[in-house]
Amino acid sequence: MARCSAITAKGARCKGVPVHGSELCAAHDPSTQARRRTGARRGGRSRGRSEIAELRDYLADLARAVRAGELEPKIGAVVNQIVNSQLRALELERKIAEQAEIEARLDALEQMQGYDAGAARW
Repeated sequence: MARCSAITAKGARCKGVPVHGSELCAAHDPSTQARRRTGARRGGRSRGRSEIAELRDYLADLARAVRAGELEPKIGAVVNQIVNSQLRALELERKIAEQAEIEARLDALEQMQGYDAGAARW
């Protein structure tokens, strides 16, 4: 199985799948750095889209590695399941953040209108 040849900050070898024509994964390949920096600068809501884009790119690299015979299909299937779990976690985080924002906005509107939440009356 092909693995990224980069060494992480902790001193371990990266476990990413190399992008096509490189020994490095999308996170370490210099040709993807400008795109990654642009996504990182956006911050806020864009951060979630950037993570999803990274996972999408990772899945594309994973599929390429399976098709090329560099990665066993069984391993590719398990990694795909893990990435799907990550995507579900991102979606849940997004929903929780949206719900908290809606509740805060509703509370602010109720306060502006004089609603007494303790007594549940206006």
